[in-house]
Amino acid sequence: MTVELSGKVALVTGASRGIGYGVAEALVARGDRVCITGRNEDALKEAVERLGADRVIGVAGKAHDLAHQTAAVEAAMEAFGRVDYLVNNAGTNPVFGPIADLDLDVARKVFETNVVSALGFAQKTWHAWQKDNGGAIVNIASVAGLSASPFIGAYGISKAAMINLTQQLAHEFAPRARVNAIAPAVVKTKFAEALYEGREAEAAAAYPLGRLGVPSDIGGTAAFLTSEQSDWITGQTLVVDGGIFLNAGVG
Repeated sequence: MTVELSGKVALVTGASRGIGYGVAEALVARGDRVCITGRNEDALKEAVERLGADRVIGVAGKAHDLAHQTAAVEAAMEAFGRVDYLVNNAGTNPVFGPIADLDLDVARKVFETNVVSALGFAQKTWHAWQKDNGGAIVNIASVAGLSASPFIGAYGISKAAMINLTQQLAHEFAPRARVNAIAPAVVKTKFAEALYEGREAEAAAAYPLGRLGVPSDIGGTAAFLTSEQSDWITGQTLVVDGGIFLNAGVG
């Protein structure tokens, strides 16, 4: 079945697999054209082919690289003539352990990739299209940014910063562009494997809805936050967690 084009264009970072791919898949399914980015050129090419090379292009590079950010936005503008939506999904979590012993160079890398790159893409998308034409931005944060996150503290701190970045951008970019965030709990991706590998049933048992997340859960949420149905929502962080935060209650 051929899906009719929506006339809208999205840029999704870190989308060769996992959550980013799930987001791109949801946007393509509703008729958007999409530019996806990722570090691995071969994986990116495969993702483009699976999603449909007639509607999707890929730009390989590292998210924190300013030249790559510029190249991705320019490629989307050249190929499709507009960038209505930006989904900042690219992220890293290279360390597991207490922050008392955290290498500060690693901390800088985490912030550079998870926060500064998101700001960079937002700035470039804003000036290329959204400032004059409107649109929406969705930042993929994490429940780790909403409370203490033992052993992934640097990641959690960076996601807390991303949530605040969302609010700052929403305030500044209104009324032309809306900016929201999604805070997922554990989603079954290669990125999060260390959190459930070999013990998925045990990990899922802690969730009131009885399972871990999958990329399409986040893809559907991102599609909503970039749709007309969410036109009066901005500056918000939507928790998509299978109910795990309910377990913080009494009893």
